[in-house]
Amino acid sequence: MKPVAIFRHTRTESPGYFATFLDRRSIPWRLIKIDEGDPVPDSVAPFSGICLMGGTISVNDPLPWIERSCALIREAIAGNVPVIGHCLGGQLMSKALGGEVTKNPVKEIGWGTARVEPGEEAARWFASAIDDPERVTVFQWHGETFSLPPGAARLLGNPFCANQMFALGPHLGMQCHVEMTEAMIKTWNKGWENETRGLDPLPESVQTPEEMQRQIPARLPALRRLAEQLYSVWIRGLARD
Repeated sequence: MKPVAIFRHTRTESPGYFATFLDRRSIPWRLIKIDEGDPVPDSVAPFSGICLMGGTISVNDPLPWIERSCALIREAIAGNVPVIGHCLGGQLMSKALGGEVTKNPVKEIGWGTARVEPGEEAARWFASAIDDPERVTVFQWHGETFSLPPGAARLLGNPFCANQMFALGPHLGMQCHVEMTEAMIKTWNKGWENETRGLDPLPESVQTPEEMQRQIPARLPALRRLAEQLYSVWIRGLARD
């Protein structure tokens, strides 16, 4: 089986639980370290799927690899090679497919909830993994948001950010994070002061590091169930040659 290409854009935004999920199913993967200068591949041909992680930059920044990544995303989708994007990765997918990435009304940082959009597409992706479709546990760390690209269906939204997740056939774009591990949360919290500078008072959508850490035991199992469900649906599209 060809490997899944996993794009890392910032050292601290690792594949997290996504890599663990693939390893447990003996699905090979290859890490492409954009943050260390790895080039964007010229073609999707060597890969069974494309996974895009988060990052601290914006898709609107004048970085040469962004348009190359968008071109690869378009090639993958045209060739029915499954694409999945986490936060920045979801924004790259939206941009590549004709959507826009703009400043979100508020920053979202920490544990939060989102609402499942009714419809067959959401039912296909979530199945029975959701206990309460009005309060799905997600993790957030973003200040920008994407519009839905043409043809995409919204799967999740909340009052702070309408477009939390979209699907386009076998492809999944997320503004929220489902790949989180306890270690990742602790690492990201080291940059919390820089992320929240000037936010006084903190908006309701931003948690303190202490709040995030305290809620890990109660929240992480629910996030893990969500990730398992979404990733299980996504890998169905991988070619098994």
